[in-house]
Amino acid sequence: MSTAASWETDFASRAKVLPGAQAPWLAALRRRAMDRFTAAGWPTTQQENWRHTSLTMLEQQEFLTVNGSAASGAAAAVAQQVKQLRQGEPGHWLVFVDGSHAPGLSETGPLPAGVEIAALSALLATSPARLEPYFGDEGDGESSAALNLALAGDGAFICVAQGVAVQDPIHLVFIATQSQSASFPRNILVAENGSRAIVVEHYLGNDSGITLTNAVTRSVIGADANLTHLKLQQEGEQAFHLAAIQVRQARGSVYNSHSMSFGARLARNDIVTRFDGEHCETLFNGLYYVNGRRHVDHHTRIEHAQPRGTSREFYRGILADTAHGVFAGRILVSPGADGTDAVQRSDSLLLSRLAKADTRPELEIYADDVKCAHGATVGQIDDASLFYLRSRGLDEAYARNLLTYAFAAEALGRIETVSLRQRAARAIHALLPGGEVLGELV
Repeated sequence: MSTAASWETDFASRAKVLPGAQAPWLAALRRRAMDRFTAAGWPTTQQENWRHTSLTMLEQQEFLTVNGSAASGAAAAVAQQVKQLRQGEPGHWLVFVDGSHAPGLSETGPLPAGVEIAALSALLATSPARLEPYFGDEGDGESSAALNLALAGDGAFICVAQGVAVQDPIHLVFIATQSQSASFPRNILVAENGSRAIVVEHYLGNDSGITLTNAVTRSVIGADANLTHLKLQQEGEQAFHLAAIQVRQARGSVYNSHSMSFGARLARNDIVTRFDGEHCETLFNGLYYVNGRRHVDHHTRIEHAQPRGTSREFYRGILADTAHGVFAGRILVSPGADGTDAVQRSDSLLLSRLAKADTRPELEIYADDVKCAHGATVGQIDDASLFYLRSRGLDEAYARNLLTYAFAAEALGRIETVSLRQRAARAIHALLPGGEVLGELV
């Protein structure tokens, strides 16, 4: 059973062999994180932030934490999968299989001076003190994030030095291959003052069976730096995916987050950014598709802690069959954060009568001189639009599929990098009804 007690037992057996275990600060931090998870357990529907998302099915599973690359039988398939993923797309690639760095599949290529891309496990083994300022603490996020902190031994460390721009995207690929496996990647992204970078997180699973991915990505963005972060989640239909994205922004920084959730039996994404300086900007852009009995939950928070910040948040969900989608977004404007300009919107498209969407946009404002707005819609395909397309000679099925894709395309259009936009478009196109005849729109 995936209970707090079972994870405590797992931690006790692995704590001394986890990368970085020799560092006193990290050993103590992991112990405190495990204590927090043991005391709290998995989040439950009794908690307001989890009212619509139950982890009961997750608690009924048994998982094994896995070290090392894919089993020999899966290695060839994984190599082919990575090859197809990289085909025709430039970039710097760091690949992880079942939670562990796979050097043979990774290729970072030539990097600009001042850019470091490394596996977290390597740095924890050689120079863990470098990571201490960025690693976080046991109080960050939900109890599931504390479990990640306790058991994380690998992930990516990316540091872009002051004033440096990385032209090609940095791809972090996480592939699950073994059924009943659990992985705990922890990624650290550091963009120093005036730097620019694009980071892509891919999560893949295909037919790997029941798996658990508990991931945390922490970003520290310096003054006037610009970081674009695209997360593309395409794990298997029986996967559980729990993730937290935690961001701190300094004066004048820009952070663009694109969360694309197209896989997993249950997926939960907690995304938080905090403005620690004036004139910060952020974009939260999300798109998810769920069918069958799948469940996707996005919880976001944008903290306008300093004046004259700008935030835009747009989430779109497409739901079919008996699927369930959840969006809860909070924009917090702190006292003194005058000049804040914030917009938040959530839209859900139901393709069946049994699909369900729960949406809760929130504004919490403690300053006077602000401009803030929010809104939400949940509905079906517009009859007038459907009639218009049919009057132009399209049959009903094609017209419905076209309108569904158009609904998704608005979110895709906010991804500025063409290659990334095309990658996300292909992913949603492969899932939508009638996608095989809409290929020319990708």
